[in-house]
Amino acid sequence: MTHSRDVDLEPVPRGRVGAWLATFDPGYFAAVMATGIVSIGARMLGLRALSDVLLGCAGLAFVVLAAAYIARAVRFPRRFMQSLVDPSIAVAYFTLVAGTNVLGAALVPFGLWIPSLLLGLAAFAVWLVLTYGLFSSIVLAAHRPQLRDINGLWLVWVVGTQSVAAHAAVLSPVVPWPSGRQTLAATAVLFWGVGIILYLVLVVIILLRLLTIETTPAEMTPAYWILMGAAAISVHAAAGILSAGSSTRMPLLTGMHPFVVGLSVVLWSFGSWLIPILLLFEVWRYAVRRYSWRYEPKLWDIVFPLGMYTVASYGLGRAVEFGFMAQLAAVWMWISVASWCLVVALMMLAFVTSLRRTGVRHSG
Repeated sequence: MTHSRDVDLEPVPRGRVGAWLATFDPGYFAAVMATGIVSIGARMLGLRALSDVLLGCAGLAFVVLAAAYIARAVRFPRRFMQSLVDPSIAVAYFTLVAGTNVLGAALVPFGLWIPSLLLGLAAFAVWLVLTYGLFSSIVLAAHRPQLRDINGLWLVWVVGTQSVAAHAAVLSPVVPWPSGRQTLAATAVLFWGVGIILYLVLVVIILLRLLTIETTPAEMTPAYWILMGAAAISVHAAAGILSAGSSTRMPLLTGMHPFVVGLSVVLWSFGSWLIPILLLFEVWRYAVRRYSWRYEPKLWDIVFPLGMYTVASYGLGRAVEFGFMAQLAAVWMWISVASWCLVVALMMLAFVTSLRRTGVRHSG
């Protein structure tokens, strides 16, 4: 998308690192989301060695990418501010919220509830700034996106919101203070409700866009997989609320139990229904329209929904005693691991190819 104020932005440096920072994808934290959730799924299914390796990769990605976000804001402030002002780009920053919460939730089984809580508080602060800043940018500052600009990436807003709910639900049983447990349980329920409404609103707009506006292969990005990923994380957060309700006797959790179960099954069914449609999108993009198959950061937007579908199926299956969901999760786990390995391989290949091209230019 071309912006009228591109001429006011800092020029892209020639150096590899500088150029990467200048053109940095605001949604790159999806790599942390994807790696972290596949790690959580592996631990749920008893694959602890694999889970530990993936968690280490998620932690490393968190440090590197957090440093990159900060460095870009300092080195290229005009480019950074432009990405925050444009709503169609700014929504990608919700990957910061989701990635931080996923990493925090992955620390809980190790007894590291204090670092997990600190990560959750940081993610909550970013969520507040992004949510109300995005509303202000659209409604008050009149930076209104066109219908064509609203794609699957907008559902990262839902993912970020539900990640707050899911993280709070995981933390609630392990926090040693009764008031803290109740606060976290209530936070999980309230954010889950906000996330559900956001999902219903945005999914209608996105499906309307797909049904009424012609979509090009370039526009049919992997971000559309977040249609399924947002439903899956809503189910995952609900499963966490149901689990917290069994250990934290709160009237709010007890009263909402039937509603949470029923809506979770509906959302899981809808997310499952979307999977064949999303696969058809990929066939149309790459096989029919011959779009080039290469690494792009948005490929992590496919890995995360696959991993989250695994976790959501296993969690909901245990919560409502649907055995087939747990069996499905055991199979789907390896699909998410394979997709993670494929994206990492494509990323490494792209990096090596970039090094070779740089070497050829220098030798020439």
